[in-house]
Amino acid sequence: MTITALEGTVNFRDTGGLPLAGGGRSAPGVLYRSDALSGLTPRGLASLAESEIEVIIDLRTPAEQRMATDRLPAARSFTRVDLPLFEGAFTGAAQEGMQRARQSGDPEAAARAVQAAVAQLPTLGGLYTGMLQDAGTVFAETARRVAGTGEGSATLVHCTAGKDRTGVAVALILSAVGVEPEAVVADYRQSEANLAGEWSDRMLGMIKDLGVPLTEDVAALVTGAPAGAITQALAWVSEEHGGAAEYLRSGGLTDDELGTLHRRLRSRQ
Repeated sequence: MTITALEGTVNFRDTGGLPLAGGGRSAPGVLYRSDALSGLTPRGLASLAESEIEVIIDLRTPAEQRMATDRLPAARSFTRVDLPLFEGAFTGAAQEGMQRARQSGDPEAAARAVQAAVAQLPTLGGLYTGMLQDAGTVFAETARRVAGTGEGSATLVHCTAGKDRTGVAVALILSAVGVEPEAVVADYRQSEANLAGEWSDRMLGMIKDLGVPLTEDVAALVTGAPAGAITQALAWVSEEHGGAAEYLRSGGLTDDELGTLHRRLRSRQ
């Protein structure tokens, strides 16, 4: 059953229905993306249990996973794949620091740690470029898992907010199979709208409470998904590797796996 919502998440969606270069649409019910699954409600758990999702790829660090363990339905099993991406983990690191600040006897020390981390961060586009430089094998393995999921089954990729590590991973996969560049950017941009409101307000409020100045750069890092950031990342991929498919090959994805990825994500038009 293809699902359009997962109660208890704020940034969940199917990547199906996006326009392909040369005509057609990306296949629905094959690749989903989301924020963390730690807040799934009973209805969300039921939806996940009834869905075609078989593989769940978690790009969070072990520390993020411990702080917000995914909730999964007991009614069935899933193949869980942990592919921690430490680059791009600012949202998770901020949440971890804020949680420690609340729990520790020295909240000022936790606040200073978050402030120090913020001071060393690049722009969002620079963060993505650094991620791409260091994590080619992780992105290739993510694509491999999507390609290798059985026919009629789906893969869900998530991190903490579902916009940065997940955003780059999904943008690479969609670009590699020929989704129109404008549609890739629009799918990435959707995260900002999804996270707006209660989620963003809570995150920014907690950061402000720690004494971190809420500059435009900090707000963008935590809650933003500007077109320029993913455009910069994909431009780097094109300049350095000739495109997303070639980038994934450089990380270890084989031609056969890339062909399977194409067939899976382009087959139901």
